[in-house]
Amino acid sequence: MKFRHLIILLLCLASFTPMKAQDVAVKTNLLYDAVLTPNIGVEVGVAPKWTIDVTGQLNAWTVNEHYWKHWLAQPEARYWFCQRFAGHFVGAHALGGQFNVGNLDIPVDFLGTDFHKLKDYRYQGWMVGAGVAYGYSWILDRHWNIEAEIGLGWIYTRFDTYRCANCGKKVRENQHHNYYGPTKAAINLIYTF
Repeated sequence: MKFRHLIILLLCLASFTPMKAQDVAVKTNLLYDAVLTPNIGVEVGVAPKWTIDVTGQLNAWTVNEHYWKHWLAQPEARYWFCQRFAGHFVGAHALGGQFNVGNLDIPVDFLGTDFHKLKDYRYQGWMVGAGVAYGYSWILDRHWNIEAEIGLGWIYTRFDTYRCANCGKKVRENQHHNYYGPTKAAINLIYTF
């Protein structure tokens, strides 16, 4: 009985205390939109200079026998140097997802990752990683922002390799790769409320 009275008292006191709702933002990364990868992010203020951002993307289709199927979730804790949702910020992020990529002609060898192999082979597996990021958010008006962000870190992948993009004969299984380099690139269009 005493516990019930305590709860009622706390609720009454809370109703007389001025409260402000946490700021929330919904966003889309225009870079992913440009390559037809649907994505959405939600960012919530948790302290005067801290926010938690969770973004996700999904590309579930094949175009002209080219495979770039994947899903990715990327949570991030951000510290804002002025006020949240405005100006400079730094963040620490994690990421995880699955992929099925192949039959892509990308003539690039970047930071120990040979993208040439995507032309003749298909890779299917999962990934996890972590990194740090820096960004800046420009206020356009009361509700709209544009944000740019770049992140560096590590991604661990575990995957199976198939002979070609669509025929499906497995040639190697349970391989892994450690990637170090950019883990996040964003130009976000943001609506805050």
